[in-house]
Amino acid sequence: MGLFGTKEAKEQRRTGIAAKVPRHSSGWTQLLKELKQQEGLRILDFGATSSTNINFVTSLGHSIYTVGLIDEAADPKWTLQSQLFEQPAFDTENFLKENLEFGERNFDVVLLWDTVAYLPSHLVGPVVERICSVMAPGGRLLGFFPVKPEGEFSRFHLREDDQVDMQKAGSYSLQTILTTRQIENLFASFTAYKFFLAKDNLREVLVTR
Repeated sequence: MGLFGTKEAKEQRRTGIAAKVPRHSSGWTQLLKELKQQEGLRILDFGATSSTNINFVTSLGHSIYTVGLIDEAADPKWTLQSQLFEQPAFDTENFLKENLEFGERNFDVVLLWDTVAYLPSHLVGPVVERICSVMAPGGRLLGFFPVKPEGEFSRFHLREDDQVDMQKAGSYSLQTILTTRQIENLFASFTAYKFFLAKDNLREVLVTR
């Protein structure tokens, strides 16, 4: 049975909305403890707007800012046509300015989820570098990384327990699968990281700025 099994599939067909499927997350469990111990944190949440996440975060006394990159990265407006390039180039500089420019904001927590896996490979490094630049010292980042070329792009909704709810969020294909060493290299400018083993095809990492 797939992730969206019989019961969930029936509900999706009935409502036209993808069902939410719970998934245990050791990274979220640890991060939630920290969120409950502090107040007034700024949280950057990657993915489509989730009223669940907004209500959950604000109920803990924090603020939340949501940004979705996957839909935006697929927009052809970022393709540069030029005789200087054999292949069309991607306008990375303006993409970052429009989607990851936060003024004077610095974030204490970043919920990156599985965004990296669905970004074009040429965007992965620049996006993580920009995220690092807008995080406060000691800030925490939670990322999910597929270990196999399987799965579906999902929106993750926060819960009070040791789980997050996954909800299919589009028909996007995996773009980037990273090994543990590649993930370590990706976050080389951060001060520390901790990996969590999972029973499914997602590797979790909690990174400290």
